[in-house]
Amino acid sequence: MSGPMIPNHQRWSRRDVLRTIFFTAGAVGSASWLSGCGGGSESSASPIAPGPGVEPVPGDIPDTVESLVGRFANIGPLREIPDIHGVRTPEGFATRIVAINGELPQPAGMSPLAPQTGGVGNRPWHIFPDGGGAVPRDNGGWIYISNSEVPGVGTIGFTYPALATLANAAEELTPGLAQVGTLVFDPDGTIVDSYTILSGTTFNCAGCVTPWNTWLSCEEFPNGQVWECDPYQPGEGLARPTLGYFSHEAIAIDPQQRLLYLTEDMPDGRFYRWIPDPSDWPEGAERAALQSGRLQMLSVGGEGAEGALHSPQPVTWVDVQNPHEPQHENRLEESTVFDGGEGVWFFQGIVYFATKGDDRIWALDVAAQTVEVIYERATAEAPNDILSGVDNLFVTSQGDVLVAEDGGDMQVVVILPDRTLKPLLQIVGQDASEIAGIAFSPDGKRMYFTSDRGGRNGLGGFTNGLGMVYELILPDGL
Repeated sequence: MSGPMIPNHQRWSRRDVLRTIFFTAGAVGSASWLSGCGGGSESSASPIAPGPGVEPVPGDIPDTVESLVGRFANIGPLREIPDIHGVRTPEGFATRIVAINGELPQPAGMSPLAPQTGGVGNRPWHIFPDGGGAVPRDNGGWIYISNSEVPGVGTIGFTYPALATLANAAEELTPGLAQVGTLVFDPDGTIVDSYTILSGTTFNCAGCVTPWNTWLSCEEFPNGQVWECDPYQPGEGLARPTLGYFSHEAIAIDPQQRLLYLTEDMPDGRFYRWIPDPSDWPEGAERAALQSGRLQMLSVGGEGAEGALHSPQPVTWVDVQNPHEPQHENRLEESTVFDGGEGVWFFQGIVYFATKGDDRIWALDVAAQTVEVIYERATAEAPNDILSGVDNLFVTSQGDVLVAEDGGDMQVVVILPDRTLKPLLQIVGQDASEIAGIAFSPDGKRMYFTSDRGGRNGLGGFTNGLGMVYELILPDGL
């Protein structure tokens, strides 16, 4: 498709606008670069009464939307030859490695040749860095937050669901080895500190930067929990059992309506929302206590999930059965299966989420209470069929949708506002890895991403390993 998405003076249906807003998310409002899960403090949302049996209020999605050009619309093709760090980027971009497993971070970044002496902080960088986010510092710097996806006994139940009950019991007796670490940056990009904000957990995948600048870290195994962490100082997070026990992947927050949306990474996973009790997140309060609320599962009506491939389908929400028990043991027949829930993002009354089992991107309209598929790998047509292994989602303030690949071609792919696709970068020689942890510095000039299972090859290059964190430096004027 070429040309403006919505021509001037032409009015479109709500469904057309819904599809368009996915590819212009952030450009109609003021989404923050730092938000890891959408729903920045300045984004607007459609009024909706969250309780069951209450008719949703029509949303405030405009009848017309101006055509938009994404921030990355004019980037060129990827250079044929990878840079010194094993990354292919367009002309004008540069990379550096800011963390490598087992080594102390260095103020100016990591050497591609060999480990260096010295470093900052008191913790060698963790293995298997996965989901990430960033929060601002008072001095104009920022803090990058990184989960460690170290498996544990409970992960057996993730790999072999039939063994989940036994693995969950064993997990209770075995301390987890995962953690959450930080990289502290000064305004000029110098790394000045690194510390741990959570440890003793298992298989921490993605999460969410909250509107109140804490980090929600998700354990991805059948009895996993969500942990809330303070990224501004060393410490340990607090479990938030009210958000449920399941293979948590990621979270998105609607701060206006005070709702959380959660994905579950299992072949028979569900899509959840959490409604705080009135005392947990009172109207006008800066934050939720995350101590008491209702957990619900999504149920797709009409023609069901497959019908959502062709048109929006009505949805309802059902309270989970036994919310303080593992949800794989408490599946509700009327709830809908989503095959391998991954990244999730909230913007302008729409919740977008990815499912890796079928390579789909979904759009949940919280005002209309409908869901539809707006991208599917199986039906994508060349040249816009370069995205596979959908995982992390990140929407920029200019409407670009950045999708990290788990496997695939090891790319970060940009879906532009006109629905064309462009590769932003590609990691070469690390085909057993995955890309995750996309986040930006406050000024948007630096983008962070991880190679979950990348490392040095001992010959001055890079190959599969135990994990690294990259920084993409964007050209001036972009």
